[in-house]
Amino acid sequence: MVATADLSDLNSLEELFENADGVIHLGGIPDEADFHDLAEVNIVGTYHVLEAARRAGVPRVVYASSNRLTGMYSAGDPVSSDMPPRPDGFYGVSKVAGEALCRLYADKFGISTIAVRIGSYEHRPGSAREQRTWLSPSDAVRAFLATMTTAEHVAVFYAVSANTGRWWDLKAGDAVGFIPEDDAARWGAAEDYDPNLPQGGIYASKEYSIDKMSL
Repeated sequence: MVATADLSDLNSLEELFENADGVIHLGGIPDEADFHDLAEVNIVGTYHVLEAARRAGVPRVVYASSNRLTGMYSAGDPVSSDMPPRPDGFYGVSKVAGEALCRLYADKFGISTIAVRIGSYEHRPGSAREQRTWLSPSDAVRAFLATMTTAEHVAVFYAVSANTGRWWDLKAGDAVGFIPEDDAARWGAAEDYDPNLPQGGIYASKEYSIDKMSL
């Protein structure tokens, strides 16, 4: 069955979620945009998903978060999911808010929430940055299968392939059963990436955010 619902329509989401074993929330604006749009779709929309799940008695919500939530850390800094957020733009800020909502619904309402900080989902890495952040399609499937089968009640982890030069720790993923098998190194020798640059790359530039603002 295929059903269509709008993230702005809480009642429709509640009806859609009836008798569901879990919800994988992939909806939203997937890149930098005007903050007002990001707030309405990514933050309020995520609240609607979680609240609809609570009302419908759904036991688990899996949230598609993003590596851009920590994109201002330097490339020379290994990052784990328990470190403070350092978003590289307003999109990243919306993901910080989404993860906070997930934690609230887990702590206050007892819903199991698993936040997946997705890397660069591509068929193959296309840049020096993506050699560190690449998430292969096969490893993406492994990540989301783990989210729906893990015994963990609350978790946040990076969905990234086992890239030789990756920036993000895999221990949190291992705890939920995510064991990546692919490595960007299979596609060629690693290119240099200045360790002083932000992990977000171009996404961390001022222009990338300002150009998306509605002035």
